[in-house]
Amino acid sequence: MIETEEHKALRAAVAALGQRYGRDYLTRVAREGRHPDELWADAAKLGYLGVNLPEEYGGGGGGIAELSIVLEELGAAGCPLLMMVVSPAICGTVIARFGTDAQKSTWLPGLADGSRTMAFGITEPDAGSNSHRITTTARRDGDDWILTGRKVFISGVDIADATLIVGRTEDARTGRLKPCLFIVPRDAPGFGRSVIDMELQAAEKQFELTLDEVRLPASSLVGDEDAGLLQLFAGLNPERIMTAAFAIGMGRHALAKAVAYAQTRQVWKEPIGAHQAIAHPLAAAHIDLELARLMMQKAARLYDEGDDMGAGEAANMAKYAAGEACVRAVDQAVHTLGGNGLTREYGLASLITAARVSRIAPVSREMILNFVSHQTLGLPKSY
Repeated sequence: MIETEEHKALRAAVAALGQRYGRDYLTRVAREGRHPDELWADAAKLGYLGVNLPEEYGGGGGGIAELSIVLEELGAAGCPLLMMVVSPAICGTVIARFGTDAQKSTWLPGLADGSRTMAFGITEPDAGSNSHRITTTARRDGDDWILTGRKVFISGVDIADATLIVGRTEDARTGRLKPCLFIVPRDAPGFGRSVIDMELQAAEKQFELTLDEVRLPASSLVGDEDAGLLQLFAGLNPERIMTAAFAIGMGRHALAKAVAYAQTRQVWKEPIGAHQAIAHPLAAAHIDLELARLMMQKAARLYDEGDDMGAGEAANMAKYAAGEACVRAVDQAVHTLGGNGLTREYGLASLITAARVSRIAPVSREMILNFVSHQTLGLPKSY
């Protein structure tokens, strides 16, 4: 997992961009109720947003490995872009792999250059982590589809040109419901949204969606109607890898703040970083983050090589490891600064809540442990 020279160069270039903006920029944008449009535009101009998308559609021709580097380094600079997880990683990947030629031509160039964004809607109020309980359904009406249902905790719908909605259709042979993905334009009649009042302060808002008899043309269905699960997991594995990148970047940012403080803060004779009670927990946090990054790199490589099964296991493990490492790093960073860790001046207190997200979304750590116990260890299910 030693990085190539190209990856090192990409990492350094993105880090330089992130340092021009930093945590203060993102915090100010969130407080003003805006979106990080300036950073998004600069990242797009440099080709970072579409680095994973096909070159023929204006992308960089790379993969999730490259995109995860971009998000991690922006996170380490204190200004991660959450919509990178959703728009190019999930939606862009699904459309690039399974979309029709028309869908690719319509969406990929805009997703690659940042001029268009797409949200992703899977979570429902009553389904939680059980995707088999998704009740958003799609039925045929002539050549059209009619979607009905609700979604919750959907990021960035207010700025997205469309939302990739996970619904269920009836299998004509068995009568059972199967997952399918539909592109729903933001102005589609019957497609409503309401903002969720979150304690977490972030530039990207969370929304509850209602789909009230939303009529869509046949061209809105992504890929093969009978390949829903394959298409769904083609998006969920990159989502987990990118969430790991988000968490690792956040953890690195917090750790760097703590290390800088410990090197200069002096209470007795030496700076507090000389004391093992401070130094050792910070060293352990660094080790945890590096180990999580290795698993993330493994997951990205497997995914980019087309090993969906292997990538699924590694992506879940990477997301779990990164979430745990991030929470511990942020906690130790705040503890290192003491009272200063809770002030706005140092910008760490807000990360306490933000770090918890990496344990909860897009799938809880308990569900990941279920996955590993069942799929990897072969233990029986409890549900």
